[in-house]
Amino acid sequence: MDQKLIEQLTQWHEEDEHQQIVNTLLAIPEKDQDYEAVSRLARAYNNLGMYEEALEQFARISNEGQNDPKWYYRVGFAFYYLKRYEEAAQAFGIADTLEPGDEDTGLLLKWSRQKAEKQRRQEQWLAAKRAAASDSYDSAANYAPFAGMSLSDFWEDSEYARKSYISEPPTDELIVSVEEELGYKLPASYIALMKKQNGGIPKNTCFPTEEATSWAEDHIAITSILGIGREKSYSLCGDLGSRFMIEEWGYPDIGVVICDCPSAGHDVVMLDYRACGPDGEPEVIHVDQEDDYEVTFLAENFEAFIKGLVNEEEYDTSAEDKEADLHKVARGKFSPLLAELCAQVTEVEQIEQKIRNICTRIVEEKGHFSFHADERSYLMYDVQFWLYTKSYPDTSRQQYLDIYPKMIAFGGEFGQGGYAPSWITDWLDQRVREGRIMQQNGQLRFTDQAITEVINLL
Repeated sequence: MDQKLIEQLTQWHEEDEHQQIVNTLLAIPEKDQDYEAVSRLARAYNNLGMYEEALEQFARISNEGQNDPKWYYRVGFAFYYLKRYEEAAQAFGIADTLEPGDEDTGLLLKWSRQKAEKQRRQEQWLAAKRAAASDSYDSAANYAPFAGMSLSDFWEDSEYARKSYISEPPTDELIVSVEEELGYKLPASYIALMKKQNGGIPKNTCFPTEEATSWAEDHIAITSILGIGREKSYSLCGDLGSRFMIEEWGYPDIGVVICDCPSAGHDVVMLDYRACGPDGEPEVIHVDQEDDYEVTFLAENFEAFIKGLVNEEEYDTSAEDKEADLHKVARGKFSPLLAELCAQVTEVEQIEQKIRNICTRIVEEKGHFSFHADERSYLMYDVQFWLYTKSYPDTSRQQYLDIYPKMIAFGGEFGQGGYAPSWITDWLDQRVREGRIMQQNGQLRFTDQAITEVINLL
C-alpha cells in the first residue's frame, strides 16, 4: 500500500471509522491486497465485532504472519470474543513469546487461560449431568422440598416487596399455564417455595462463588426471587420477567430467569436446563451480561441454591465501597452527555461542582452512590431533567426515559453502574401530578417556577 493510503487508514482507525476501512480495502482487487492491507482489513472486522470475517482474512495471510506478534494478537482477539478461549490462549501465548512484556497481550492471555479452564470444567460438568439425567433430583416418591429447613423467617417483609414482587400463591392451573408459556417444567422446590410466598425479597441475598463475577470476587447478589405468575412486572411471565430478559436483553435461551440482581438487568440468576432437558431438574447458574453473558455455576438445584444463600453482612465492604464512591463523585470524569449539558449552563456558576457536592452528600448519607426516592435523589432527578430539556426542548416522555441512563446512571467514571427504571418513572409521574412538569404536544418541560426552584436549590 502507498503511504498516503496507510495514513488515511490510520486516521480512520483512530476515529473508529472501521466500516470505512473495510469499504476502502474491499474495493481493492484481492490479488492486489498485500499483507498490510489484509491485516488492516481483518483488524477492522475485529473492531466491528465481525470476528468470523476477521479470521477468514487472517487465514489468507497465515504464512506471512508466522513471525508477526500482531498477527497472533489479532487472531487471539477474534477467538477470544468468539468464546474459543483455548485457541485464543494459544494465539496470545505465541504473541507473548514473539514480543514479551506487552501488557495487552499478557492480560488477554491470562483471561483466555482462565476462561478456557472454566469452559473445560463446564463442559465436563454438563457431560456428567447429561449422563446422570435419568437419575433426576425429584424422582424419589418421598422427596419433600426443604425438609428440615424453616421458611418462616426466609422473606423480608416490606411495602416495596409487596408492591413489586409478591403475588397470591399460585394455583395448580396457573403453574401449568406458566410452565407452558416458558417451555420448562419448574422444579418442585421452586413451586413449594412459591406456595409459601409467591415471589419477594429474601433476607439473605448473597450466594458464594468460587470465581469472580462482575459483582464481586467471591459472591453474587440478588435483588429478589421472581414469583410464578403474570401480575407483577417482576414475575416469571411478567412484562420484565424471564422471556423479556431473554428476548430483549439477550440472555441465553437455556432456561428460566428466576432472580434479578442489583445491577438492574446486567446480571441474572437462571435455572439451566441444558443438561436435564425441559422436564428435568435444572441447575442454578449466574449469567453476567457485563462479561459477554458469562455463565458461572452456582448450585446443583434450586433447593441447594436457596439453602446456600447468605446474608450480605458476610461480605460487608461498606467502608471500602463508600470511600471508593466518594472518590468517584469527587474526581470521576462526567459522561460525554452530562459534560455537554453542563457546558450549556449559564444560570448557575460552577454547575459541575454543584452536582458533585450534592452527590457527595448522597454518598455520605447512604454509603454508596445511588438515587432512590429521597429528597436529594429527587433533586438530582430534577437537575438532570432540567439540564437535558434545556438543551433538547423537544423531548417526549419515552425519549427522556431512553436517554436518562447516559447521563449518570451508566455515566462511566462518574456513574452508578445501574439503576431501577421504576424510580425514574415514579419521580416523573409525581412531578407531573404536582404540576411541576408539563406535557404539551407530547413534549415534556419544567414550568418556569420549577426551573427557578431547581436553580435556587443548586
